[in-house]
Amino acid sequence: MTKVVIDYHNLELLEKYAESQTYEVCAMLIGDNEKNIYKNKDGISYHVEYIFFTENTEKSPVHFTISKEQLQEGYKIAANLEMDVIGIFHSHPNNKAYPSVTDERFMKINPGIWIIYSGIDREFEAFALDENEQPKEFRITDDS
Repeated sequence: MTKVVIDYHNLELLEKYAESQTYEVCAMLIGDNEKNIYKNKDGISYHVEYIFFTENTEKSPVHFTISKEQLQEGYKIAANLEMDVIGIFHSHPNNKAYPSVTDERFMKINPGIWIIYSGIDREFEAFALDENEQPKEFRITDDS
């Protein structure tokens, strides 16, 4: 079973960050990609160990951009932690936690897990593109 493992404290931090602004907020998710074998089928667990909070340079309620400098800093942090950037977090202040058309386009460029927070529902959802490049939802859990 594919899942995203992130501890409750980090989810609280992401929620507080999302609720602190009226525009989309964003962050880089750093952790370990680990193949798990379950009932003879490969599943992937995305383990979020560290969050690098970034600034949305657009300050837009419907788009976000992370500066090149912050992207480079996020990758350096991951390398120093001997981990990988495994995904992106961002909020949808006035919409559901589902990838927009723009999100889908950028998911192709930045593969990995995308966690989206809905300011309307106050819920998190996690997605990655499947083999047909369509968003597939994954379970978020705080246990490994």
